[in-house]
Amino acid sequence: MDDLEPTLLVIPLLAVLAPLLARGLGRWVRVPVVVFELVLGILVGPAVLGWAVPSEFVDTLSEFGLAMLFFVAGTEIEFGAFRGRLGRRASLGWLISLAAGVAAGFLLAPGEAAIVIGVALCSTALGTLLPMLRDAGEMRTPFGQAVAAIGAVGEFGPLIAISIFLGGRELGLSTVILGIFAAVAALAIWLAFRLPRGAMHSFVSATLHTSGQFAIRVVFLILAALVALSIVLDLDLLLGAFTAGIIWRLIMRDASEHDREAVESKIEGVAFGFLVPVFFIYTGVTFDLQALLDDPVLFLLLPLGLVALFVIRGLPSMLSAPEGSTRRDRLSIALMGATGLPIIVAVTAIGVDEGILTSWQHAVLVATGMLSVLLFPLLGMTLRGERVRGGALQDDMA
Repeated sequence: MDDLEPTLLVIPLLAVLAPLLARGLGRWVRVPVVVFELVLGILVGPAVLGWAVPSEFVDTLSEFGLAMLFFVAGTEIEFGAFRGRLGRRASLGWLISLAAGVAAGFLLAPGEAAIVIGVALCSTALGTLLPMLRDAGEMRTPFGQAVAAIGAVGEFGPLIAISIFLGGRELGLSTVILGIFAAVAALAIWLAFRLPRGAMHSFVSATLHTSGQFAIRVVFLILAALVALSIVLDLDLLLGAFTAGIIWRLIMRDASEHDREAVESKIEGVAFGFLVPVFFIYTGVTFDLQALLDDPVLFLLLPLGLVALFVIRGLPSMLSAPEGSTRRDRLSIALMGATGLPIIVAVTAIGVDEGILTSWQHAVLVATGMLSVLLFPLLGMTLRGERVRGGALQDDMA
């Protein structure tokens, strides 16, 4: 406990400091709070100040944080976005990204490492992009729906790929086990449609402001059940967490807007007020900065990694651009699509645990993901914002 106690104090302190820094700096440049959480975690970690150290307890909390992040991402899925042209193009763009990512991986590290690198490079950080789209009022626009579809496929697709290719089993057996999970998930979705929604929503509403908190307890039950199923089937637990979010959204689909927003605010409070910051800060604490410092040449790979993310994931994302999009809109969509971090952290951690990736490869990929979260959404929303302001100015002049 001697090492654990300061870590338990430092992480909450940084969780409070990160949004303050993001808000203070927001007057000049918009930086996602996750960037501050990661950087502050690195700063207090063993590689720099040494105020926080890895521990089993905080590692477990971090795993819960990652699961909650993907649960929330699942609740944000708009199934209407997958119908028609947008769904087909978002899926096609991701398949192109996966093929290109694995090909690039084979050039860098032939073998299983190529699969890990390919899955990392074809991901999109939906959980990072959605708050930015929501704050900018873009969630209901064609642009926002396109980015949301790209992000949904860019998180769900890699989870499927991880379960099939990185489970340590034969491809056929992995597919069968994934099919079993899909069957159970389909049954859960069917039950969600069959629930007596009036009574369910009434009970949820009646306990929103009591110690019962029925909705939050049901959320954790669904999350725990599907995560446990994923673990039993030896699938990645993030697949279960993401699916749990989809099921909860279906359960609440007919609830009143007031009740739905009240429940969502409580879930987001637990997720982004507690567990998710622990995940990102602890990722910074455990980040192997020393591997980069020992070989400064590796820092030269970071710009190349950003270019690889943009080419491999960003350019195919442009297929999902709404009809009539300008070049600036398409470039903005490419930058948003190339933003990746949670999947990169998760898949590279699996690669290191199974001895597929080296420590320096993990460090370079995670650092590249961190830079993508820092730079790409900022550039993408700046391009989009300039277009919107320009259009509004023209309307005012007219």
